[in-house]
Amino acid sequence: MRDSSTITLRELIDIGYEETASDIFIKAHSKPRMKQYSFVRDIPGEWPALSPEDVQRMLYEVMSEKQRKRYEDSNEMDLAFVVDGKCRVRTNIYSQRGSMAAVCRIVPTRIKNLEELGLPPSLSEVTKNRQGLVLLTGPTGSGKTTTLAALIDIINEQRRCHIVTIEDPLEIEHHDKNSYVSQREVGIDTEDFYPAMRAVVREAPDVILIGEMRDTTTMNVALQAGETGHLVFSTVHTSSAYETLDRIINMFPPHEKIHLCQRLSNSLRAVVSQKLVPRADGNGRVVCAEILICTPTVSKAIEDGHFGDLYHMMNEGGFWGMQTMNQAIARYVKAGIVSEDVAFQYAGLLSELKQMLRH
Repeated sequence: MRDSSTITLRELIDIGYEETASDIFIKAHSKPRMKQYSFVRDIPGEWPALSPEDVQRMLYEVMSEKQRKRYEDSNEMDLAFVVDGKCRVRTNIYSQRGSMAAVCRIVPTRIKNLEELGLPPSLSEVTKNRQGLVLLTGPTGSGKTTTLAALIDIINEQRRCHIVTIEDPLEIEHHDKNSYVSQREVGIDTEDFYPAMRAVVREAPDVILIGEMRDTTTMNVALQAGETGHLVFSTVHTSSAYETLDRIINMFPPHEKIHLCQRLSNSLRAVVSQKLVPRADGNGRVVCAEILICTPTVSKAIEDGHFGDLYHMMNEGGFWGMQTMNQAIARYVKAGIVSEDVAFQYAGLLSELKQMLRH
């Protein structure tokens, strides 16, 4: 068994990368673990329990003096670092039971395209918009960042424009292709999220990526940017198009609802809500996505506040590249890629999916 004092975080990341793990977990009085295909598992090999000193040493090795000070002041912080040629590691460091702990998200540096991700090629159409708002939604760990990277990469390859990203922390690096890419990381390139948001429209952007819609301030800036000739991408932690719009509306005071519906109907271009569903063979997960494209009919429903009509529109909107979560899941079940039992756990509307899969 290894001597715990010789274990490094980068060593664990290397193993996790080779095992296609999504996360590495470390904390005091426990051996390091990993998450692979949605399940927490042991890391291959014989690993000892880590002491509080081991965990602190491992984390301080990847932190700057400024980051250490920030952690010591607040007992939590986010950072990211690169393992050359393999991946970027998004790390949340926190305190539990009086000692340091961390969860490290492994993000491969190679950007996968939509086909590799198993997403409909029609989704690439949203990148052709010259202005408006595109939202990627889903729970934590559902692949929103990976899908966003694929969409930004399409623009980077096909358009000559300025792409500005504001992220906390920066997860996937984009290198200049036909576009010019500026990536700003909170805590390194800007002191805080909000000054960067206010400044971004003065940086001559054509495309803006906002890491996460956090509150009304972020939403207002994103909507305003989308209304004034920029294409804006961002993420929301919601599980469906309906829930996304409902969440946005409820972020604002009731008397602003009518005006906000009008703004959304003019600015919104698409909402993509996704889940990662385990494969039947146990070898990884597949992306199942609900896709809402803002056709004139959809925009009118949003303007009128009739969000309940959107599900039917997605169900019938295949010609426009739309689909419901159940339609995406059902295709995988019928292809033998996802089992029925697992499909029912991830269903959008359970009774509808059972009807769709009835033999």
